[in-house]
Amino acid sequence: MMPETEALPRHERFQQLYRNLSASTVNKESLGQCYHPDIQFQDPFHQVSGLDVLTQYFAAMYENVSYIHFEFHRSWQQDNTSFIRWTMSYRHPKLYAGKQVIHVEGGSELIWRDDLIIDHRDFFDGGNMLYEHLPVLGWAIRKLKGRML
Repeated sequence: MMPETEALPRHERFQQLYRNLSASTVNKESLGQCYHPDIQFQDPFHQVSGLDVLTQYFAAMYENVSYIHFEFHRSWQQDNTSFIRWTMSYRHPKLYAGKQVIHVEGGSELIWRDDLIIDHRDFFDGGNMLYEHLPVLGWAIRKLKGRML
């Protein structure tokens, strides 16, 4: 019998994975429901290769946040490529003493092989996610952004 998650369309399986991820659920088995063993993952901060390394990267990321939630908006699918727009909301104990939720809009380009994601590239503003929320650096970045507008 096929597991329930495999019966879902690709992009819905991806969304379900991210809705259910937490520090206690990030493991190779859960990620392997969507990701190919030879996954190539890239975001504005890191590039990793392979399911084992991706699992370690996600485990470290989820361990360091006190709250994280993904809201998914639109998605497109053509052949073996999907694009999904999302808003990630998170709280980190070292940013605003862990009291403020930070919202980051972004998107994920997913390339599928054998019904698993072989290439995942996230697009988002790294400054909006992290740098703008650091005490001194954040002030400087916000000032520069204000001058550019």
